[in-house]
Amino acid sequence: MVRPRKISDFKPTFTNLAQTSHYQLIFGGLPLGVRQHLNIRGVDYRFMTETTGLLCSSAVIPGSTLADTKVIGNFQGVIENMTHARIYPDITLEFYVDKEYKVLKFFEHYIEFVAGGSREDQSKADYYHQMEYPDDYKMYYAKLLKFDRDYDYNNEVQYNFYGMYPYQISNIPIRYETSQILKMSVNFHIDRYSSGKYSSYDKFRGRHNNKIEILADPANIESQSNVKQSEDVDASIKITGSNGELSGETKRLLDYGKELNVQYTYPYP
Repeated sequence: MVRPRKISDFKPTFTNLAQTSHYQLIFGGLPLGVRQHLNIRGVDYRFMTETTGLLCSSAVIPGSTLADTKVIGNFQGVIENMTHARIYPDITLEFYVDKEYKVLKFFEHYIEFVAGGSREDQSKADYYHQMEYPDDYKMYYAKLLKFDRDYDYNNEVQYNFYGMYPYQISNIPIRYETSQILKMSVNFHIDRYSSGKYSSYDKFRGRHNNKIEILADPANIESQSNVKQSEDVDASIKITGSNGELSGETKRLLDYGKELNVQYTYPYP
């Protein structure tokens, strides 16, 4: 039912919205061959992992799509959709180019490495490309951190990219007109991504994958131990005794993780 409301009722909501201009990109997990190929061309490892991310002037929070298929015949006259895969689209990042052109060299020679398995002299007329093995050029620890001006570690969102590598550098226009900051746009393939922090410490604290930390509050440990969804709470209540506590056998089965000294991470590791 619609009813009149005061502006003050909405103010807390609309004065706490996330902004687009606070983020950090970090390239990590570059294979050894890529690092060596770039290092001898003047692009050091610290520049690859830190400075390049700081020079990212435009990024995107990744999205994904569930691929489905049509199923006909289970129910007369009904067409059902059933998912069979999750698709991760490519992402495009834009970078400022420094005066030493290290950013340009980073991506130019990264792509060169992927297709330079022939190890031949590129100036030869009979030069040919030979692709490297995927494990030799894909990054598995690149991540994007999204936060806001009043930075709070507990409220930031982290996206981790797996199997990420650049596959296209867009043409970079240059002209004699009024000078502007040189930028370049790079497209990346990703095999998949995950949302949330995944450091060993975050896993220990039980707050990886955007989970609410449970170790700090003993009550949360019990309530989140092996409950997959809120509906399961009602189901568990049905098997409690008159005192509201689980029976010994039921508690042993539900809290098997506690007995094995395993962190409460159901349903994902």
